Amino acid sequence: MLKVFLVEDESIVREGLKKNIPWQEYGYQFTGEASDGEMALPMIRKIRPDVLITDIKMPFMDGLALSQIVTQEIPEIKIVIISGYDEFEYAQQAIRVGVEQYLLKPITKGTLRKVLLEIREKIESEQEQKNYLETFQNEMKEYENYARRSFLEKVFSGVFSVQQIYEEAAKISLNLDGPCYNLILLNLQVKRQNPEYIMQEPEGMSEVREALFRFFLRFPQYLIFQWNVSLYGVLIKGETEQMEALKEQCIHNIEKICSQQEISLEWCVAVGNPVERLSLLPECYAKVNHILAHRFFNSQRHILTEKDVEELLPGKDLKSFASVDSAKVNPDIIQGFLREGKQAEIKDFVDGYLAGVKEALESRLFRDYLLLNIRFTTINYMQIFGVCQQDFLPEDDDRKVHDASASGGNIDVYMLELLERALTLRDRESENQGKRALKKGLKYIEENFSDESLSLNSVAGAIGVSGNYFSSIFSQEMQMTFIEFVTKKRMEKAKKLLIQTQLHSNEIAGKVGYKDPHYFSFVFKKTVGCTPREYRNGK
Repeated sequence: MLKVFLVEDESIVREGLKKNIPWQEYGYQFTGEASDGEMALPMIRKIRPDVLITDIKMPFMDGLALSQIVTQEIPEIKIVIISGYDEFEYAQQAIRVGVEQYLLKPITKGTLRKVLLEIREKIESEQEQKNYLETFQNEMKEYENYARRSFLEKVFSGVFSVQQIYEEAAKISLNLDGPCYNLILLNLQVKRQNPEYIMQEPEGMSEVREALFRFFLRFPQYLIFQWNVSLYGVLIKGETEQMEALKEQCIHNIEKICSQQEISLEWCVAVGNPVERLSLLPECYAKVNHILAHRFFNSQRHILTEKDVEELLPGKDLKSFASVDSAKVNPDIIQGFLREGKQAEIKDFVDGYLAGVKEALESRLFRDYLLLNIRFTTINYMQIFGVCQQDFLPEDDDRKVHDASASGGNIDVYMLELLERALTLRDRESENQGKRALKKGLKYIEENFSDESLSLNSVAGAIGVSGNYFSSIFSQEMQMTFIEFVTKKRMEKAKKLLIQTQLHSNEIAGKVGYKDPHYFSFVFKKTVGCTPREYRNGK
């Protein structure tokens, strides 16, 4: 029921309205009364009624002054002014303060009933529209995340000028104001041996992801985004003196959340250095990516900074082949990079890998071992994709290995070429897997888009992949989110039915996946720009 509050200085009128109007019958609960505005205001602030009925002329604080204060504090409240003064000036003032109705005394029961029912209908309609808007905005949050990622890709790559950054940020309602910035990247993925497992998620992965977003979305100083299936970022913005504390809080909470699922997840955080200009974010991003590329050299270390990278690669302390730490040439390092590394990380990885054994490279025996270790590890990995050695290695590979071992100066060149070739084939196969999954998903959507229960997770489950993986490949290939695509498809079908049939819009709503016909009309107007009826009439 809607709450109503009455302010009237004449006790006979006030009592008559209170007792003679069947408030509950009209859908209202009588919640309070007062004899003037001054007495009423604290009560109204506490009760927060939906409707205020007030006289104009009252001692201490009149109805217009009360209405002006109340509408500022409770903008959604509906106000009905009752008055014995039939003067245009009062009506004008009432309109200016947002009064809903202006009634002259004496007020009949029938008149007030009509006004109360009209106001109730208006409030219910506004609440319904508000609920629809909230539902629509929640559904479109996925689009906002995609728009944010697309925007940040351009920022970090240096495509935008500072002016363009602010202009484009305003378009997606993103506040980037801050005298200082820093960036933290989180690589979060499943512990796996087979690259096909990328399409699946263990229990706990979605909980970790939701916990991360739930924490960081609480603070305006953090801007969290998902870069791809396994990479997340947190852009920190704030006062220069706050940056260290904000960074530590960010790292602490990532560690706390991710550690809960360490049995099934691998995670590593790369921490950047603060910059004081938006134009320096590409430089900050490049440096953090460089740091993240060194996660393969110590899988037990979850937090990496620029200083940690230097400690991980102490090559100058090595004196001979015999002093090499065997962990630095463990085949698992190469396998890990082949599984999870990116094309952009190859050079950083090769430099880091060789820096860890720099002095030992003086030994021809060690160079032979190192090259063969890298070569065979890569060949074995490619067999997972059904690629045999003859198809993977160039014809002159034996000569390249021999030359690199003999001179010692071309080992990095050989590694770069080998890893680039391997990651190209891996990414091509991964892309093919993604396209096959997407094709199945699009077919399923085509057959089921009229089902109201259709969701990203239901489609992903039907084709046997995780929701996170399907969301990533969908937006990447389709250049729109799942929700955008399904909504667009439903609206296209609705437009055809409006033009080609005489079906009522309520029936059309059900045929395109909307159980609530009013919500269908809301979404139609929001996306098409007019109501279903206006569209049918050619307007």
